[in-house]
Amino acid sequence: MLSISDISKSYGDQTLFSAVTFNVGARDRIAIIGPNGSGKTTLFGIIAGNVLPDSGSVNMQRETTIGYLEQEISPSSERQLLDDVANASTRISKLAHKIQVLQEELAGGADGESSKELLHELGELQHSFEFAGGYSAEHEAKAVLSGLGFAESDFHRPLTDFSGGWLMRAALAKLLLLSPDVLLLDEPTNHLDLESCIWFERYLGSYRGAVLVVSHDRAFLNRVVSKVLAIEQGKCIFHRGNYDSFVIARKKEIEVTEATAKRQNLKIKKEMRFIERFRAKNTKATQVQSRMKQLTKMERVVIPRATRKMQFSFPEPVRSGERVITLNHILKSYDANVVYRDLNLVLNRGDRVALVGPNGAGKTTLLKILAGVLPFEKGERKLGHNVITAYYAQYQLELLDPTNNILTELQSVAPDEPEQKLRGILGAFLFSGDDIYKKISVLSGGEKSRLVLTKMLIQSANFLLMDEPTNHLDIASREILADALEAYRGSLCFITHDRTLIRQIANKIIEIRDGNMQVLTGNYDDYLSWKESLGQGVSGISEVPMSLAIGKSATNNRLRQRKLIEGELRNKYYRESAPTKKRIAEIEAELSELETQFREVESLFSNEEHYGHSAQVIATIEKHRRLKESINSLTEEWERLSIELERMKREFEKAKSTTET
Repeated sequence: MLSISDISKSYGDQTLFSAVTFNVGARDRIAIIGPNGSGKTTLFGIIAGNVLPDSGSVNMQRETTIGYLEQEISPSSERQLLDDVANASTRISKLAHKIQVLQEELAGGADGESSKELLHELGELQHSFEFAGGYSAEHEAKAVLSGLGFAESDFHRPLTDFSGGWLMRAALAKLLLLSPDVLLLDEPTNHLDLESCIWFERYLGSYRGAVLVVSHDRAFLNRVVSKVLAIEQGKCIFHRGNYDSFVIARKKEIEVTEATAKRQNLKIKKEMRFIERFRAKNTKATQVQSRMKQLTKMERVVIPRATRKMQFSFPEPVRSGERVITLNHILKSYDANVVYRDLNLVLNRGDRVALVGPNGAGKTTLLKILAGVLPFEKGERKLGHNVITAYYAQYQLELLDPTNNILTELQSVAPDEPEQKLRGILGAFLFSGDDIYKKISVLSGGEKSRLVLTKMLIQSANFLLMDEPTNHLDIASREILADALEAYRGSLCFITHDRTLIRQIANKIIEIRDGNMQVLTGNYDDYLSWKESLGQGVSGISEVPMSLAIGKSATNNRLRQRKLIEGELRNKYYRESAPTKKRIAEIEAELSELETQFREVESLFSNEEHYGHSAQVIATIEKHRRLKESINSLTEEWERLSIELERMKREFEKAKSTTET
């Protein structure tokens, strides 16, 4: 379907890659991997036709379509989210516009022969619109947007209301609705929370097209791809299998290469000894010249740089008290939006906490409160004995002094440390040789992230708080960060969508949803088992060992008393919510009937015989308009009542949670 032949690309003296050749089949799932700056995005640009290669070609079968999700997205219009995504297909949107124009002209009373021609044209347009999937586009758009984490209340907001991360999700939704033959996805999971990422993995599993993806999320790659194209030192290595199988195979290849290089070095040394020994002897001149020519022609075996394991031990932090931090009765809101009401939390020494939950649930707000960088309206934040905090967030990349080089920037937080020790620390984070003299102003986002993390880890903080520390980091850098955090001896609380990092580091998971928390001791796989065992309906605050959360329950008097109180609260909730639930059910029944009528009316538009009577067509158009208005009105009422019912449910869950503490 798609053939990349002998592609090469350079910028100035820097060669990104050369002689890249591979084919893409109709259902291929291919990961494009390599360190930052290796040319992955450039390769995508060449395939998409946005960048010209220095040599080589990209060949496609006739009418093959390519969809490209780039890393940077900006709002291109003030259209509402749902309209923008549902009308992603220009063909569908153009047909819809033409249909609307003709309907308005007919409703305005077009005369005689003109009316007959318009009716015929309208019938053909309606048939084309139905064939193109126009009537199902909005339903599919809602499903995709919901899967990517948008709430129904977002559907009718203008694109200009959304941040860059949400615009990226909207662009991804449009691309999925277009369903091109080849998807080019450049870091698609960077702005997805864990739940959206899992939904996206499943969606790609059944996607009827080829997928090429650049990603540093190892868990995502393992679940999605079946082939790997690695760009290493300007060359490309092709592997059949997922990312983990590529790492294993590459490790074996490197071991073989190292053994070959070792044997070659021994041979070179042996030949050089012969040359040095007999260089001055005339009787050996011919042999010496022959061996020198052989060495000159010999192609040296180059050992590719593998991901280096962290070799440096960071300073041991000061030992804190047993209780690291306590939050008591915290109230936090943004204007009318209450994020936390009566929040209580205790973290202890040795806790390595991952905050998980959908975007917008309050993870970053909680992390900022814990870090002491965000004020709150009520409550108390209390640090334990000897606790020294350090906070990492993306904005700190902009606080680096652009006039400093890497070494002087690190010296600014560790002025008493010897330069050799600082060089060792920087080397552990992949800043080696003359790299340490590079100016901050020329560093990439990944290099800045590594430097900020290095600065934080070299200090004596014993409580680290980190918001998405793996953003901008390639796979090698993520593995180095994981090694550093694994060796760290303090307490830790972090947010990340990198499941591999959570698995390696976390010993406690806090799930945040709708301002409520569930604190669970155990690793990420324990958390997933617990979720599978108990489902999604988790609320309130309770802290239990994973082994108890999965299958064990107390049978003492306190539990029976709590169940009695919960029963009373539940009865009250049912009494108060019953009228709202009844009205929602009535609306859903009305909507079902109206939508059936709406579909029947729309089916008339695709019936050529219907256009033989102009008065009947005009009446159908008017009925179509009235039904649409009624459906929109009832939908708005349904959304308002659903929000009210959700509020009642949250209050019930909150009241119930107080019986558990």
